[in-house]
Amino acid sequence: MKIKWSKVFGDAAYREWKCYVASRNIDKKNYIKSRLDDSIAALYLSLENGKFWFPAQVYNRENGHAGFMLSCYDAQLCYDSRIDTFQARYSPNGRWTIEENIKWERLRVPPIDSPSHVLHISDCLDDLRPGDHVEIQWRRNKEFPYGWWYSIIGHLETCQEQGNHCQCHNKDTVILEFTQYTVGSRWRQTMINRKNHREQGNEIEGFYGGIRKLHSKEEITRWKKLWPTKTVE
Repeated sequence: MKIKWSKVFGDAAYREWKCYVASRNIDKKNYIKSRLDDSIAALYLSLENGKFWFPAQVYNRENGHAGFMLSCYDAQLCYDSRIDTFQARYSPNGRWTIEENIKWERLRVPPIDSPSHVLHISDCLDDLRPGDHVEIQWRRNKEFPYGWWYSIIGHLETCQEQGNHCQCHNKDTVILEFTQYTVGSRWRQTMINRKNHREQGNEIEGFYGGIRKLHSKEEITRWKKLWPTKTVE
């Protein structure tokens, strides 16, 4: 179980499994022989036969649609053991969107154990400096859930970008660059204030939320492997 499923099945999924078992057994309280136990063996079987949908996150949702390039969104997942892929259900605003044939490498356990509508309280803002790899929450409007978007901390326009001469880490303004987008694109760059950053944005460009700094080489490498073959406009 752990060898195969640990990278996509986390604590939130396990809690949902316990609730799933409890609800199934309440429905079948008069049929003792058909009651479902909450053992690891029962969980493994329910995952393998595709009967249990569980929460995880999907990179580059909707088959790498340009509008979701280098992002990661919450979804409900179901495994198809016949072709060793997953089906995902996304609920952006009360309407379910379905995606099929998702491979293992596009899935992860949510790094932050909180609902996708909740603003992440950033605890890394004072440490951010050019070259750091981060993920930032973004949503189209305030009725939608957040997704996590990959970004790199950039230099301020006034910076010389040369070693010890760089003072960007001492400034309140922080530049986030999304280099998967072409230069000049409105999505290429955004700025936040490290001293009082909360959610910021508007209905045209969307809303930017919390930031988490990436310390793990494995996480950074995973994002780089998902890099598009050409820049997005």
